[in-house]
Amino acid sequence: MRNHSCIGCDRVIKALLQVNILTRRETRAMRSSAWLGMMVVVGLLVTVTPLTAENGSPPSLRSEPAAGASPGSMSADVVVAADGSGRFKTVQAAIDAAPTNRTESFVIFVKPGTYNEHLFVPADKPHLTFRGEDAATTILTDDHNFNTVDATGQKLVATNSCTVLIRAANFAAENITFENTTPLASHVQALALYITGDRAVFRHCRFLGWQDTLRADAPHGEIARQYFADCEIVGHVDFIYAAGTAVFDRCHIHCLANGYITAASTLEHTPFGYVFLDCRITVAPEVEHTYLGRPWRPFASVAYLRTEMPAQIWPQGWNNWRNPTNETTARFAEYQSKGPGARPESRVKWARQLSDDDAKSYTVENILRGADGWDPNRNTNGAH
Repeated sequence: MRNHSCIGCDRVIKALLQVNILTRRETRAMRSSAWLGMMVVVGLLVTVTPLTAENGSPPSLRSEPAAGASPGSMSADVVVAADGSGRFKTVQAAIDAAPTNRTESFVIFVKPGTYNEHLFVPADKPHLTFRGEDAATTILTDDHNFNTVDATGQKLVATNSCTVLIRAANFAAENITFENTTPLASHVQALALYITGDRAVFRHCRFLGWQDTLRADAPHGEIARQYFADCEIVGHVDFIYAAGTAVFDRCHIHCLANGYITAASTLEHTPFGYVFLDCRITVAPEVEHTYLGRPWRPFASVAYLRTEMPAQIWPQGWNNWRNPTNETTARFAEYQSKGPGARPESRVKWARQLSDDDAKSYTVENILRGADGWDPNRNTNGAH
């Protein structure tokens, strides 16, 4: 027979065990509920994160770099990759996502690939930088030209036929190819790059086309400054042209057929137009003759300093565009040209050979300084 006191103890212990089991179950349930609630809250926070900050700009478009990412992509604000491995598949989508009226560089890293797009950088997107790993493998291209017809049946013009149009100031590009694939047989203007933005910097870039490859321009009646360092520009007729103040520093100029390298339209009171410093001109095997330039507008200003020239440069050097009046206004000059194409004694009489004192003013700093003291080698907008 059981002792009544022991039976009572058993009942108490059993009751306590049941309470303990229930307590542990409730604790686990509470923990699960708390965890679920926290996850729901996190999910809501992620879902309702505002797309714009108070200033109207994206709070952060910077991508987390993947393992093995290149240094260029790791320092970028956004990454473009045609294969989908970046935040955007097209360059224009990245431009559209960039904040407006920014005062610091916004870097778009473009992964190697061929991007067939018409790109537009509007004036309200300053301080934008295109950065690639290698210009030979990072190509912005299109095939539109002045004979291309739009949806309304109208022929395109310079602004909508060029591969890339840049209106914004403080633009920069590094290791990028700008290309227009319109063939020579079309005999039509086909721009790879059209820029009117001030304080632009291009380093280690290529500009490929035939006619009107690079339009380095300025807004009507204004001055816009552009700096091209260690770049390659390719074409055959007027393939560097318009009204910009541009320095080509250690660049390679390649002529694909007989024609004219420059066609400047510099304003009368703009002190410098196109200046080539320590550049190299080469020609394709089929080229017989090419001119250093001709004036698109009467006060065209072009100067070549210490530039290597092939024998295919016409002995007279310059062309008046079938207008003798241009000879009294155009400002064409050379200084210490080198190579078989350097024939100062044979140049047209209305072009200048700069003296040593004259040449001292043709420095990157002096040409591009302007009223704001801009120096592209001190402020490169993120291009190095």
